Amino acid sequence: MFLSLGIGLLCRDSQVAELFPPTVSPEIVVREARIEDSWEVAETCCSSFFPGYSFPLDFVLRIDRLVAMLSGFSVPPSCRRTCLVAVTSSSFLDAFFFGSEDCKIAGQNGGFILNKGNVAGILTVNTVTDFLPRKGPLRRRRTRIAYMSNVAVRERFRRKGIAKRLVAKAEALARTWGCCAISLHCDLNNPGASKLYIGQGFKCVIVPEGANWPQPKTSPNMQFNFMMKLLNTS
Repeated sequence: MFLSLGIGLLCRDSQVAELFPPTVSPEIVVREARIEDSWEVAETCCSSFFPGYSFPLDFVLRIDRLVAMLSGFSVPPSCRRTCLVAVTSSSFLDAFFFGSEDCKIAGQNGGFILNKGNVAGILTVNTVTDFLPRKGPLRRRRTRIAYMSNVAVRERFRRKGIAKRLVAKAEALARTWGCCAISLHCDLNNPGASKLYIGQGFKCVIVPEGANWPQPKTSPNMQFNFMMKLLNTS
C-alpha cells in the first residue's frame, strides 16, 4: 500500500528487492517492534521507499515516521495492527538512551533506548482491512483476513531471506489472531516482490469487472496485483 505521511507525500508498499537466496542469515531475529526500534523503523522505511530524498526532507520524513511509531497505531475496535522487525543479534550492543533514569513517567523510568543500525527489515500486518472490499449492503468490514504492507529490507541486508522470514512471521501472527487468510497489494512494476509472494504461496485475485474495490492511496497510473493466501489454522 501507499501510506500518507501526513505531509502530502506518499510511501510505496512492498518495495522488496530480494529474490530467493540459497541460505538465510542465522543472525537475524524477527519479532514485534519495540519502542527502542522506533528510529530504526523510521530509517528503514524512508531509506527503502525514498532513497533519493536528501536533507532536510529526508530528516522530516524520518521524524514523521518516528512520531507515528511512538504514538502507536489507532485501529477500530476488535482490529489488530503491529509492526514486525528483523533485527540483528547484536541489537543490545549498539543503542543510545533518551531521557533520565531519575525521572518517572507512570511509574516507569522517564527515558527509552533507541537501537542503532540493527533493524534490517520491517513489515506491517493488520486486520483493519481498509483495502479489502466491504461486504453486504451495509458495507461491513471483513473479518478474519489480515493485510500486509510496508515490506522493506535495508539494502545491505538484502538477498539474505529476510523478507521471506518477515512474511512467514506475519502469517504466524495472523493465525494467532484467528485469521483464515492474509492479503496484500503488490506493485506490478516490482517483479522481485511478485516472485517472493508467489513463492510464499500467495495467488493473484482477479477483481470482477466493474467492481469498485478499494486500492492503496497512490498516483492514478500505479497498478497493483491484489494477492491472497489461505492460512492453515488447524
